[in-house]
Amino acid sequence: MFEALALNAAVVLVLVLIQWRISVKIDDVSFIDAFWGAGMALVAFMSWLHVPGGPGDLGTLIMGMTVAWGLRLGVYLFRRWRREGEDWRYRHMLKGAREQGRFAQATLTRVWLMQAGLLLLVSSPAQVGILASPAPAPITPLAWGGFALWCLGVFFEWVGDWQLSRFRADPSNKGYVLDTGLWRYTRHPNYFGDFCAWWGIWLTCAAAGWEYAAATVIGPLFLSFTLMRWSGVTLLEKNLHKTKGNKYAVYMRKTSTFFPMPPVV
Repeated sequence: MFEALALNAAVVLVLVLIQWRISVKIDDVSFIDAFWGAGMALVAFMSWLHVPGGPGDLGTLIMGMTVAWGLRLGVYLFRRWRREGEDWRYRHMLKGAREQGRFAQATLTRVWLMQAGLLLLVSSPAQVGILASPAPAPITPLAWGGFALWCLGVFFEWVGDWQLSRFRADPSNKGYVLDTGLWRYTRHPNYFGDFCAWWGIWLTCAAAGWEYAAATVIGPLFLSFTLMRWSGVTLLEKNLHKTKGNKYAVYMRKTSTFFPMPPVV
């Protein structure tokens, strides 16, 4: 198992260094968000290829869940980057480094290498769960429970992103806040979807053995912290307060921050 995990890390590192050189050349690191999902799909698929004796049904299920989640997110974020250009978060983060002529160094250490480490950490339940599930490794009721939670997450994430894309594509909505559909019940259905998807993958990993789940629980725990307290909800809402003003304040008063709840009337 450790050899396969090391190979995954080595491949991610090589890809990160290649993309870092591209980001320096085009003076924009924002496409790293697309690699977040695609990279997790890649390490899951590589793990599946390196299961000793071949993967069982459980490992194939975990691989399929991770690849479906990761490729959809990667394509969605890459298309968004191509359409909208540099993300304001990275522009703000790297402003000082640009002004001081340290853009290349800053993007390598503060963005690409850090993101590579976090990608491997968050995806650890998928990697370990797959590698710990050689044939026959059947799909147990616990695994089906994890799959059900993953399906809930995928629904919220995919539908939430679709509704937001449609809302932004209509020029008449400029300056307004999306408060219909899933966005009526949570201000961040896509983040809630991420949360459920990865806790679902972790629960499916637990079907391979609770020792593997215990060893990788740091992955979904860190992702939960990131989504709710670090670079997800907290950072995004600071920017929305500035751009949407009172409209967003009203939306906040009636709509749950993260977990879906009936709106306050």
